[in-house]
Amino acid sequence: MRANSTELCRQLGHVFTQPQLLQRALTHRSYAPDHYERLEFLGDSVLGCVIARYLYSEFPELSEGELSRLRSNLVKESTLVMFAQQLNLGSQLKLGEGELKSGGHRRPSILADAVEALFGAIFIDGGYLAAEKAILNLFVPYLAKVDMKTLGKDAKTLLQEYLQGQRLALPDYSVTDTKGEAHEQLFQVKCAIPSLKITTSGAGTSRRNAEQQAALAAYKIIGKEND
Repeated sequence: MRANSTELCRQLGHVFTQPQLLQRALTHRSYAPDHYERLEFLGDSVLGCVIARYLYSEFPELSEGELSRLRSNLVKESTLVMFAQQLNLGSQLKLGEGELKSGGHRRPSILADAVEALFGAIFIDGGYLAAEKAILNLFVPYLAKVDMKTLGKDAKTLLQEYLQGQRLALPDYSVTDTKGEAHEQLFQVKCAIPSLKITTSGAGTSRRNAEQQAALAAYKIIGKEND
């Protein structure tokens, strides 16, 4: 087994009894017919099951809706890409010449798929408990650093929940400016919270996006004031 594969196994906490499974998990369809897509399919399901079980056990106070929100935000592409970068997967992937030239080793979709394929390979090689161990080896340290109450909530929701918790009036959003042609407009929105003497602005290609940016700015101000 190559040195970098040995380090990968160490980080995952699993040594393959069938090394060919690891190699398949790192092989893109552009490189060879024996590629990772079927392992990815399996790994996606195993990942969802492991995270669902972990959240169910660790957060008994959360409702079904809250658990679903957390799970969907933990298994999304951006989280898997973060782990792929942590594992240095990009440099270990086997890609065809075309994918290599187009930067496939940095493409988020490929990196995320490869992480799921690794989970699928470990499941085949060592069973559910081995896959669970590998997945939690990555996720548990990450979960210790994030606020589970806010994970996956957008800025407007977080701001609204804070104000409701303080029994304050909800913010007022108003469009202050619109620029550009109809098909590519840029909106400027103001977010006003008179009770806290906070007024922020945000810009976006839609009113909704601009409101989110303004809400995020207000939420950050509240966070700093409460530090």
